Amino acid sequence: MAADDLVHDPSRNAAEDDDPLRRVRLEKLAALRGMGIEPYPVSFSRNAEAADLDKRHADLAPGAETQERVRVAGRIRAMRNSGLFIDLHDASGKIQIFCHKDHLSPDQLALLRLLDIGDLIGVDGLVRRTPRGELTVNATHLTLLAKSLRPLPEKYHGLADIELRYRQRYLDLIMNPQSRETLRRRGRVVAAMREFLSVRGYLEVETPMLHTIPGGAAAKPFITHHNALDIELYLRIAPELHLKRLVVGGLSDKVFEINRCFRNEGLSPRHNPEFTTLELYEAYADYTDMMTLTEQIVAHVAEAAAGGLHVSYGGVQIELTPPWPRRSMADLVREHAGVDFLAIADAAAARDAAKRLGCALQGTENWGQALEAAFAAHVEDKLIQPIHVTGFPRDISPLAKADRNDARLVERFETYIYGWEIANAFSELNDPLDQRARFEAQMLARAAGDEEAQPLDEDYVTALEYGLPPCGGLGVGIDRLVMLLTDSPSIRDVIAFPTLRPR
Repeated sequence: MAADDLVHDPSRNAAEDDDPLRRVRLEKLAALRGMGIEPYPVSFSRNAEAADLDKRHADLAPGAETQERVRVAGRIRAMRNSGLFIDLHDASGKIQIFCHKDHLSPDQLALLRLLDIGDLIGVDGLVRRTPRGELTVNATHLTLLAKSLRPLPEKYHGLADIELRYRQRYLDLIMNPQSRETLRRRGRVVAAMREFLSVRGYLEVETPMLHTIPGGAAAKPFITHHNALDIELYLRIAPELHLKRLVVGGLSDKVFEINRCFRNEGLSPRHNPEFTTLELYEAYADYTDMMTLTEQIVAHVAEAAAGGLHVSYGGVQIELTPPWPRRSMADLVREHAGVDFLAIADAAAARDAAKRLGCALQGTENWGQALEAAFAAHVEDKLIQPIHVTGFPRDISPLAKADRNDARLVERFETYIYGWEIANAFSELNDPLDQRARFEAQMLARAAGDEEAQPLDEDYVTALEYGLPPCGGLGVGIDRLVMLLTDSPSIRDVIAFPTLRPR
């Protein structure tokens, strides 16, 4: 196919056809094929990476040559002196390539003249260090691995358009080392979690992403339709109820899952409709055990991903060394807002107190929702150092055991760092009759207009009637934790492909 045919392909849009830089590269592509060179070969067998070569030859003196023949591959990020020197980047780092006419055949020199910044190439050659100290491969053979038809952003200004960075993440990763490191740290966080839990006897499991009944959290679900069964299904908002079914069945006393959850809610620097959680359950444990476990998990992954327990976020120093303080929600509201909700007897008085504190209410809130509103308005953003907030209202915790000393509360905590909820945990409710009553109360709230109230899951209640052992459960928001450990200002920085409004 001629270059002109490629340029005027009707599948291309007008802007692409008019791009002179792309036209030049298409002409080079046609020229390469005319020379019998396949611009997109099947494979290339390499035997070295840039970082390995740097380490292996750290003591090689300036001007020294070796007889070590290597095969490296990567993307051209810079070309100097008409291709005499090439900066080749692979996933591990950069290696300089020296392309001299004394080492390359005429056909290879012709190939060299058709290369561009952004192309992926393989290089055979001998390792040396230049007199200026640059580790270099003297190329004896070049292999084009993928011709880049679009120029990369200009080197010194990079990819400045923040929105474009998220929409074209592949381009962001090519140009921005910090973006690559952030997502690599995310991978280390997840790997460290798995390693930590596996060593302690937790079994990793998988539960459904498609639910017939959305449950396990207070959230509005995404709805889809299954054609063959002709039923509505919901993308899961939490794996909780299925994980506890596995504990009922005796699959293991310790189970965990790391996977996606979906909530049909707004976007913000801390919220993405699709997000990743760690959720685990341990038989014969309670929420106090989960507090210790939370501290251990966060400390372990901080060591693995950030290199220590002292991290900086937004210029603020965060100390992650356990143990962390434990304070009740009501105590914190009394300290920061001056109102003792535990001394308030009914919902109407609690709503009045919350309104006096400037909380935006709909007017139908129960006692627990009023306390939660006061906490969100006056306390959350002050919780900078790690803290476990306990004493959650029963009204907003339909899956947690009642507090042993106050029936209005439950055995639940949320862990806050930098004003964000990082973890949520319960002593799990395992009384099937109490659970049914909680679900029925949720159904009444749903009928009254609360779209996030949880529907009754009959099969889950049936599972509880076969007996769930005393159980502690924990959920950890991986995205927010990675934000903290990478000093990332937005959740979109730590998700490879965040949800964006279509252009």
